[in-house]
Amino acid sequence: MRAFVLTVALCAATGPVWAGPVERACNASDRQAATRSICACIGQVADQMLTGSDQRRGAKFFRNPDKAQDMRASDSRTSDAFWDRWTAFGEAAESYCSG
Repeated sequence: MRAFVLTVALCAATGPVWAGPVERACNASDRQAATRSICACIGQVADQMLTGSDQRRGAKFFRNPDKAQDMRASDSRTSDAFWDRWTAFGEAAESYCSG
């Protein structure tokens, strides 16, 4: 029992163990507004709205915002569909996580 309590305490102290790609990318970004709680909230919205593949694809935008512009300018139907999902996710995350 004591080992279990210690394990839970260590996990809580080190942050989210099961963070998804968007939450991890948010936490790793150098944006001042990217606090752990905001990133966790954004990650929760991403988990509800985006597939793992969409999350991995969109997480790259945190490291290189120019990739988002390239995606948006693409003429591919697949990219257009992804961009629609990513935009809806962004709007929902902003609404849900802004307070």
